[in-house]
Formats: sequence, C-alpha cells, structure tokens
Amino acid sequence: MRELVFTIQKNQLIAKHMFNFVLTGDTSDIMKPGQFVNIQVPGFFLRRPFSVCDWRENELTLIYKVVGNGTEALSKMSAGQELSILSGLGNGYELREIKNPFIIGGGAGVPPLYGLAKRLVEKNITPKIILGFNNSDEIFYVNEFKSLGLEVTVTTLDGSYGVKGLVTDVIDNCEYAYVCGPLPMLKAVHKKVSDGQFSFEARMGCGFGVCMGCSVKIKDGYKRICKDGPVLNYSEILWDEI
Repeated sequence: MRELVFTIQKNQLIAKHMFNFVLTGDTSDIMKPGQFVNIQVPGFFLRRPFSVCDWRENELTLIYKVVGNGTEALSKMSAGQELSILSGLGNGYELREIKNPFIIGGGAGVPPLYGLAKRLVEKNITPKIILGFNNSDEIFYVNEFKSLGLEVTVTTLDGSYGVKGLVTDVIDNCEYAYVCGPLPMLKAVHKKVSDGQFSFEARMGCGFGVCMGCSVKIKDGYKRICKDGPVLNYSEILWDEI
C-alpha cells in the first residue's frame, strides 16, 4: 500500500448514477482483481473506498455510484485534476483452476468482476456471467463482458431488460462462483452454489486494517474486511455475524 497521485483522464456517466472513472498513475501495487483503492476527495476528511474495475500499466479504471456528498463531489471533477489515492488495498480474488466457474454480480458490485473475468480469460478459463440490476436504466458493462467472448445473462427486478427476477433465479448447477454485490444477494447466492469467493462491503475507518472497525467473525476467528478481505471464502462465512 502506498499513497500516490493519480490524474483523472475520464469521468463519464454510463448508467443511472454510475460513473466510469479512468485515471493515470502507478498501478504496480494492484496485484489481484477484487482489491480496492481509497480516494481522498477534496473537501472531505475521510477517504472513500472504491473497488478496482480494471488496471494496466499506469492506467486505473474505477466505476462508482453517486450515493452521497463525497461521490457527488467526485462526479463533478474533470480530466486533468489530480487525486491522492491509497492503492493496492485489500485481499482480492484468488484465480482458481476451474474450467467454467460462475461470476455473479449485482448493481454496484459488478465493477471488480470485470477485471476478474478478464484475467480468468487470459488463463483460458471461461466463466459464465450473471449480472443483476433493478431496471434497464441501471445496467452497465454488459457489452464489455461480452467483448471478452463470454456468455452474459442479465436479470432485472422489473423485467425491463433480460430475465425478470433475481440472479438466483438463473443459477443452475453452480459448483464454484465468484460473487460481489449487496449483502442480501450474497447470502442468497451462497445458498445456491457449492463453493466460491464472496466480496463484501463494509464501513471502513482507515481502509488498511489499523482501526479494526470492519472486523467480522468467521469460522476460525475474525477477519478485517478491509485488510483480510474484502473477499472471503465460501466455507468460512458465518452469515449471522456479517
């Protein structure tokens, strides 16, 4: 983890309240899909955590949802402005040698799954993609997943796009899944799959394991979502403690 300066290249609305955020800077601290960065938004004391959507040498792509004053301020920033970023935070997804895993995402939990899918494809692994949204206005990155040559199933609660219903309605015979999304979705998916890795959100004071504020009980003790997670393994999750 290091504090670095990144320069905004693009800050573009791509769906309802969702922005595609591309920055240039040193990405060498990002080692795994599912890690996150902590951004110092000018005018706000606490940093904001954002999962990494994708990265390559000197380029970082984030996708964020405007949900409060901090992200609203971020959405008004433009190309050329600089930001202080703590990079390479968290413990991301481990890439398993499983031929056809599922990748299951919901809403604002979709972004880190794109970087994961891209790196699985590079290892000649072909995941099946299931993405869930509330309605068609909130859909993003479907074409980006398809451009990787992957089968993508989209569900919407109101049926305005794809299959009407929840992601769990289209999960069939899933032995292994990589999952990211809201807590109720994670819990429902956990009941439908045999094994996998689940990425959790949590309120974070520091973002790198010092304050212990995001600690959760697991089967063998405790883990900090910001440091030991955000990705937890299927077998260690205690849903009553999350």
